[in-house]
Amino acid sequence: MGLRTKTGVAITATAALVAVIMGLVVHHRTAANALDTARDTIRSRLSIAVDDHAAGVDRHRVLINPTVLPLPVRAAVARGETGVYLDRSGPEPELWAARRSGKDVIALRHSYLRQDRKLEALDRDLLLAGSIGTALACVIGVAFATVLGRRLDASARTAERIAEGDLSARITPRGNDEIARLTTALNTMADALAARLQAERDVTSDIAHELRTPVAGLVAAAGLLPPGRPAEMVRERARRVSALVEDVLEVARLDGSTERAETEVRPLDELVRRAVRSVTTPGQAGLEVRVIRAGLVETDARRVERILANLVSNAFRHGAAPVRVEVDGAVVRVYDQGPGFPPELLARGPVRFRTGAGQGADGSGRGQGLGLGLTIAAGQARVLGARLRFANPAGGGAEAVLDLRASVPAEGASGEETAEEVVGDGRG
Repeated sequence: MGLRTKTGVAITATAALVAVIMGLVVHHRTAANALDTARDTIRSRLSIAVDDHAAGVDRHRVLINPTVLPLPVRAAVARGETGVYLDRSGPEPELWAARRSGKDVIALRHSYLRQDRKLEALDRDLLLAGSIGTALACVIGVAFATVLGRRLDASARTAERIAEGDLSARITPRGNDEIARLTTALNTMADALAARLQAERDVTSDIAHELRTPVAGLVAAAGLLPPGRPAEMVRERARRVSALVEDVLEVARLDGSTERAETEVRPLDELVRRAVRSVTTPGQAGLEVRVIRAGLVETDARRVERILANLVSNAFRHGAAPVRVEVDGAVVRVYDQGPGFPPELLARGPVRFRTGAGQGADGSGRGQGLGLGLTIAAGQARVLGARLRFANPAGGGAEAVLDLRASVPAEGASGEETAEEVVGDGRG
């Protein structure tokens, strides 16, 4: 139940409760006043009847020594008092009054049906008025709750946009109530967050740019070293540093909002094979590429290959063979038999410079490194508008799923397995 519904229900329930309480109070006070008035009237008439009887005149409808008297009236007369009692035991209510005059008992009996009918009419009027008041309160409550809910929804949507990376999202405060304060606090938080993230991006980008030239010089200098194992080690380390600098620069670009996908229609299985070949060696053991259903996708081929290359590299580097890559229409799944993704990554997604460590059977951890590969893959997926999900299957290992969403089946493709390619010696 949403807040607007709760607010509307609360206002309606309060109005209904007030209407019921007011109706009960009015009913009981009116009934008591009507009964008091009727008692005073019948007492007055009884006094006149007693005086007339003493003078030898008995008026019509005056009962002399009645054989039937309600017990409360009979007991009062026996005590020498005037008894007045409303009797509802018969077909219709009757008001009795009796008093002794000498040796005789003088009694009056009046119908109380007219007063009861007036009270019933009053109850109907109270019910109608309460229903109308409750309905109006419901309409006003729903309208108020709707206005309140829209303001809260706007704040919630803005917060969701900020959480999704749109740091320019803001909402205009209205009024001076608590919601306006919440809106102002949200905008202030977004400004502070945007400033901190921008500063972090600028520092990361500036450092990477500053390192790019000396690292390029280091790679060139390493290439001039005489052949030998030390020279090969230097060149390999220089290449790794150069690749790291390029990754940092790519992360900085993806953090911004200037990246745009250049789409074209390509066979997805071809992109998968190209990506796998770019990060593996011919005949590499423990790798399988399986095409369950071929399909054409309209996407940015370079970015898709970058995502898949990072996923496969991550599976070999931090998981364990065999690694299996499946193509099913517009969906690519990468499986490995390692210790699985860390819980932090499954809960919040990849975070640069933060990897976590899952423990494998041999005690080794998954995710050692700077955490840039999966961060780049997630950033490229955002640019493409694709979904990238990570999971640890029940049977063990890790699974990364790239869903490109829109795909057009290739000619001759069907729901059956259409092709299979095995790279290396191992089978998944």
